[in-house]
Amino acid sequence: MEKTIDKEKLPLCSGEYVLAVKDTMNVISGKWKLPIIGSLSYGVKRFKELEREIQKITPRMLSKELKELELNSIVKRTVHDTTPVTVEYELTPSGKKIKRVLDAMVAWGLEHRENVMG
Repeated sequence: MEKTIDKEKLPLCSGEYVLAVKDTMNVISGKWKLPIIGSLSYGVKRFKELEREIQKITPRMLSKELKELELNSIVKRTVHDTTPVTVEYELTPSGKKIKRVLDAMVAWGLEHRENVMG
């Protein structure tokens, strides 16, 4: 039986805090997952749209990362029965919540850049 983590008490227990950070990092780790999530946070996209928006990602890597994000229930893949077949990608409700993490990272990055560069 899985143990439920009380989010209110989480900061008081470093072990569970670290485990939660590791779980998050396992889902979003790598060079491309956050840019993919960032792109999809602006709406449903087709594969080629993602490939154009995310500079320097190869089709093979994009496909691999999308599969991993789908396995982790961050991205939903929808295949439409059209000719040719249309495949669309969108964030799941859980994936949409990661936008808060991205927004916090952007805010921190801008502040950090300003502090470091003056």
